[in-house]
Amino acid sequence: MLDELGEGGPAPDDRRRYDRSRLIVDVFFDGKDATGVASTKDISAGGFYMNTQAVLPEGSVLLVRIPFGDGKQIVANAEVVYNNPGRGVGLRFQSLSDENRALIENGLGRSGIEDIAS
Repeated sequence: MLDELGEGGPAPDDRRRYDRSRLIVDVFFDGKDATGVASTKDISAGGFYMNTQAVLPEGSVLLVRIPFGDGKQIVANAEVVYNNPGRGVGLRFQSLSDENRALIENGLGRSGIEDIAS
């Protein structure tokens, strides 16, 4: 992949610090400029991709709530780090609690969550 200067850079998947797993559930989000319900596409302990047509500029911080089975949910702040207008956004968790990180990590590979090759 070439960046704007024409120099090669790592492909987006090469920049990931955490393995992703496919998880499709509703996610509730609340931000300064938008509030709503969207669906996740995949998730890791570092963040997730959210399918939405909402306009959420890069750098926006959202409060997100993700139901995670067994009556548990993840509630955390997440920053928009990638924007694909009209399709969705990539979000990075900010200060994910140890409990929420363990919930994601322990859930990877369980039924209902499909591992995605990096």
